[in-house]
Amino acid sequence: MSASAEKSDGRELADSTDRLLSAARAAISELSQKLDLDMSVRLWDGKRHALGRDTKSPLEIHIHDPGVIASLLRWPALDTLLRHYIDGRIDIGGGTLYDFGLALQKRGSRGRLTASDTLRMAARLWPFVLAPGSRPIEKGTFSGDYVGHHRTRRDNKDYVQFHYDLSNDFYALFLDPEMVYSCAYYTDWTNDLATAQHDKLEMICRKLRLKPGERLLDIGCGWGGLICHAARHHGVTAHGITLSKAQIDFARDKVRRLGLENRITVALADYTEVEGTYEKIASIGMYEHIGLENIPTYMSKVRRLLSEDGLFLNHAISGRAEKPRLIRRRMRPERKAIAKYIFPGGELDDIGHTLAAMELAGFEVQDVEGWRMHYARTCRLWCERLTAEREKAIEAVGEEKYRIWVAYLAGVALAFNRGTLRLYQTLVSRSAKRPPPLPPTRADLYR
Repeated sequence: MSASAEKSDGRELADSTDRLLSAARAAISELSQKLDLDMSVRLWDGKRHALGRDTKSPLEIHIHDPGVIASLLRWPALDTLLRHYIDGRIDIGGGTLYDFGLALQKRGSRGRLTASDTLRMAARLWPFVLAPGSRPIEKGTFSGDYVGHHRTRRDNKDYVQFHYDLSNDFYALFLDPEMVYSCAYYTDWTNDLATAQHDKLEMICRKLRLKPGERLLDIGCGWGGLICHAARHHGVTAHGITLSKAQIDFARDKVRRLGLENRITVALADYTEVEGTYEKIASIGMYEHIGLENIPTYMSKVRRLLSEDGLFLNHAISGRAEKPRLIRRRMRPERKAIAKYIFPGGELDDIGHTLAAMELAGFEVQDVEGWRMHYARTCRLWCERLTAEREKAIEAVGEEKYRIWVAYLAGVALAFNRGTLRLYQTLVSRSAKRPPPLPPTRADLYR
């Protein structure tokens, strides 16, 4: 190529870069007047542009590549945005992803874009339509049927192991010392995570009114937190099951370390494979894995395993009830992203349907308690702890997985905070034909 041709190409590239920067700045200026957010955008030239009229927050969205905007215009979807974040072409500075999401939530209805606003934005960004832009490649997703509508027992194991067998060292970076991976319980909102998880385990044991010598089944026992707590502090004989190899190895080691081999057993098993009779059964954060079509089978199985005077506590994330005319299986973009990258096969029931399924199986509902804000705080703390351990997390699972998980924990914390996700603990007895094995009030739970 001649020197003159190289100069010409250089000028064209510079002109193109200038046009894209000018278009991006004009769009940001338009957004700042309409949205008035307390945050900024830092473009690929390193310069910072306010997204509000009086921006004071250090929060920044970093866009490292003009191709990000070009591809978002071509494929305007949550998954495109998420992939750019996972690939490192978009970053958040001056705070965590949770801080960024919370700032957007606090905006409320103020400054929503109208159809005419969107058209003006499209006109501002027109130079990006012809600019180079690449659709992000999907990596780190579950390779099979992540929706799980036609799941098999083998699928259940694959789903669980995709989520939980990531790395015990990775989970230890953000969980409490007992490795409890479910909603904590805050008797005081200033309590730390370890205190709140201990109080959660104790509250479960109290709700089940555990007594020395009783047999406790923990369906989805995780790393063994509940079965060890119940055996040590309430004198039960406990059996835990999980489909995660990493969890079972950790739990067995913990049982040996605590000298509880004669009181606790753990097995790599599906709930459908369990036999025997138990006075008390707990299912903590496992219900989301079974699939909506399998709920009647699940409830019937649990009831068969429960003794005549037994109690069953189901602790589960819940979605909002849907109007009957809506298609139940339709997945919102955020749910689809979670299924692809984090939780394949996961489906959320609503609490009304859960209670109906329990009664249809023959249970009598004794108590329902909402813990939504407890889980909002728990996920926020997990997100903050994982963000603080960024380098160790990347060493354990790689940067891609680290970014996926930070985004997941921040998103779930925000969903609980705004009420699109809920968490309920439901206590049931085996049959309404017998007096429930409960005191007349709940006062004993709080002594």
